[in-house]
Amino acid sequence: MIRTHYVSELNPGMDGEEVTLAGWVHEVRDIGKIVFIQLRDRSGIAQVTAKKGVVDDSVMKQMNLVKESVVKITGKVKKSEQSKKGYEIIPSNVEDLNPVSTTIPFEVTGKVPADLDVRLDHRHIDFRRVDSQAVFRIQSEVLVAFREKLVGLGFQEIRPTCIVEAATEGGTDVFEVQYFEKKAYLGQSPQLYKQLAVIGGMDKVFMTIPVFRAEKHNTTTHLNEVLQMDIELGFGDHNDAMDVLEAVTLHILRKVKENCAKELEALGQEVRVPEKIPRYTYRDCVKMLLEKGVKVEPSADFTKEEEKKLREAIPEELFFVTEWPTKARAFYSMPKKDEPEYCNAFDLMYKGLEISSGAQRIHIPELLIEALKSRGLDPEGFSFYIEAFRMGAPPHAGWSIGLERITQQLTGVKNIRECTMFPRDRHRVTP
Repeated sequence: MIRTHYVSELNPGMDGEEVTLAGWVHEVRDIGKIVFIQLRDRSGIAQVTAKKGVVDDSVMKQMNLVKESVVKITGKVKKSEQSKKGYEIIPSNVEDLNPVSTTIPFEVTGKVPADLDVRLDHRHIDFRRVDSQAVFRIQSEVLVAFREKLVGLGFQEIRPTCIVEAATEGGTDVFEVQYFEKKAYLGQSPQLYKQLAVIGGMDKVFMTIPVFRAEKHNTTTHLNEVLQMDIELGFGDHNDAMDVLEAVTLHILRKVKENCAKELEALGQEVRVPEKIPRYTYRDCVKMLLEKGVKVEPSADFTKEEEKKLREAIPEELFFVTEWPTKARAFYSMPKKDEPEYCNAFDLMYKGLEISSGAQRIHIPELLIEALKSRGLDPEGFSFYIEAFRMGAPPHAGWSIGLERITQQLTGVKNIRECTMFPRDRHRVTP
C-alpha cells in the first residue's frame, strides 16, 4: 500500500513517528516562509506544515500544488496546540502522483456553492466533498445494519431477477426491453419472486435489489432506478411483518447513531431512536388531517403535502400507517376479513416521508383472480403466479424499505438524487 495510515488513525500521541499519507489536496495556504496543505482522504483531513528552514528547500518546492492534486506525503507527526486535532505533519517528501491537467469544475471544499446538476455531471469529483462522503458512509451503514439484523433474525438472502415478462405490479409505468425475440420489462418490484421463494419453502427471505419505474415525475423524493431492501415472511401476517420492520428500522437507526457520529455532525443531523414505533390506522390519520382542515380524497393514497401535515399532527418522527383502503394498494394486498374495503397493508413514515411499504399477501388463488379483475388486469398474464398458490402456498407478508429514501431522511439532504451514486431520473442517464 502507498500509505501507512489513514488520517483517522493519527493522534498527538504519535509525536515524532514517521507516517505516509495519501489523498487529495483539500486546501493550500502559502504565507511566504510557511506553506500549509490540508490533505484529505476518505477518513478525514490532516494539516501538513512546511516551514522554510525546518524542511529542505526541495520539499518547499514540492508543496507548490493545486487543490485536488492527488498526493503521497511522508513526514513526522508533531504535537501542535495551534492545530484543531492537536497535531500536524512535518513533511520530508511530497509526491504528486498524477498532476492535475484540467480545470476542476467546482469548489470541493463547499466554500463556493455549486449547482446540483453540475455536481452530478462530474460525480467523481462530487464524491470528494465531505458532505457526499458522509451521505454514502451513512448509506453503507444502513445496508450493513439491514443485513446484520435480518441474518440475526434467521432470514436468508436471495437474488431474484430484474427482467420480467409482465409488469410485476400491474402498472403501465415500466421500461420495455427487447429480450431476444420476446418483449420483456425491467422489474418494478421483486414482489412476485420473493413470494415464490416463500412458497418454495425458504420461509424467511431478504434481498437488496434495484427496481425500475418509468414514471415521468420530477420531484425531490423520486427516482426511476432505486434500490429496495425487501423481506418476505412465510406463515405470518401483516402484524408479524411490521414487528420485523420495527426491529430492523430501530437497529438501522441505532447503528447509524453509534457508528456515524462524525458524518451526522458534518451534515448537522441528529438521529433519535425510539423504544417503539406507534401504529395508526389510515382512518385515524384521515381524522387527524380533517381536524387540521386538510381535505382528503376518500380511499386514496396520501399526497406528499398530506404526509407533511401528518408529520405535524403526529408527535413521533417514526410511525406506521395501517389498514389502508384496498383500492389504494397493490392487487396482492390481503383484504380484511370483516371489512374487505380495507386491507392488511401498512406504510412506515419517517420525518414526514414514506420510507417503507408492505402488506399481508393474498395467498388464495380465487381471491387473487378477483383482485386482478377488479383492477382491469388480465389474470392470464399472471398465470404462473396464480398457479403457484394452488400448490400449498402458506399465509405470508412482507415489506420493502427504499434505501435512497431512508438515506435522505437520515442525512437531511433536500434532493434524493444526492442519495444515489449515479442517479437515474427522467432526464439523466449519464454518467
